[in-house]
Amino acid sequence: MKRLSPFAIAACLLLGPALAWAANDTPVGTWRQVDDVTGKPKSVIQITDDNGKLQGKVLQVLLSDDGPHPICKKCDGERKDQPIEGMVIMWNVSKDGDVWDGGKILDPKNGKVYSVKLSLTDGGQKLDVHGYIGFSLLGRSQVWERMQ
Repeated sequence: MKRLSPFAIAACLLLGPALAWAANDTPVGTWRQVDDVTGKPKSVIQITDDNGKLQGKVLQVLLSDDGPHPICKKCDGERKDQPIEGMVIMWNVSKDGDVWDGGKILDPKNGKVYSVKLSLTDGGQKLDVHGYIGFSLLGRSQVWERMQ
């Protein structure tokens, strides 16, 4: 059996942490949505990349006032009275420097659609999700936690 050269060992030691960091430099992944009022986990969201545009889909509702399988009663159009689990609630979000924005996010509780801005914190383990109407200085933020 061949021995690893010192160069190969050094390369693995140097590149290993870089590869682990690179996996967390994007919002793509599975997130636990934490309610900004109660601090309790509300749902599990999967963010995917569709040709450079991020979208988020509800995989599971963890906490709901409307029972275990809530529907979007206050939504308009094709989302009206549809199950929230499996629903795409964020779409058309694109990278802009260190943030992702330009897209929309739906709040299934009130049926309203907001502009959205995403920014990673805590080494990519947390995602600041800021929904707003008009100016991004106004609005509401939630911190989502990356699930491993």
